[in-house]
Amino acid sequence: MKRINEIQNPRKKVLFLGYDEKQTHLIDALVKNNCAVDHTENKVEPVSGYDFVVSYGYRYILKQNVIDGFGCPILELDIAYLPYNRGAHPNFWAFYDNTPTGVTIHLIDGGVDTGPIVKQRFVNFEKEDDTFAKTYAALIENIEGLFLDFLPSLLTDDWTAKKQRGIGTHHYAKDLPSNFSGWDSIIEQEIARLDKEGLKYE
Repeated sequence: MKRINEIQNPRKKVLFLGYDEKQTHLIDALVKNNCAVDHTENKVEPVSGYDFVVSYGYRYILKQNVIDGFGCPILELDIAYLPYNRGAHPNFWAFYDNTPTGVTIHLIDGGVDTGPIVKQRFVNFEKEDDTFAKTYAALIENIEGLFLDFLPSLLTDDWTAKKQRGIGTHHYAKDLPSNFSGWDSIIEQEIARLDKEGLKYE
């Protein structure tokens, strides 16, 4: 666990899981808003005393006992328009399955991207000339922008969350086909090729 800053009488005490301050400017935004911030990208055990936890680019699934042990809201920043494309590679499956593209801030509840939704933003793309890498970058920009827009409400405890509606979709990392050309491929062309060849797994 890394202590980002030392503040007397901080506005909020925050644990940031996942990306560090070189990978995202959201940690700096919290610091500038007089929050005391701790950070780790490693697997955590519950620690009391935080006002909220932010999970962004975090590689571990938090189990229910860990969630309960923190005793505070745990917010995940997700580049999927939930309940669609829960789990791995939402940027691929949103286009391949023709489901909505967007970003979501939601509470972590012990499932995989199943927690109540706090904020969402639909993001529209033109598949004709977009690559998967380009849309990924746009989704990252949008989820960070959504968090910054939401931050004043988060810091004043003026927010609510609502249960996800609909069945949605879910994918595992192993579901990404082995004949996928890669993230720099043009989306429309790649989907047409995969539709013709079929999804292959080695």
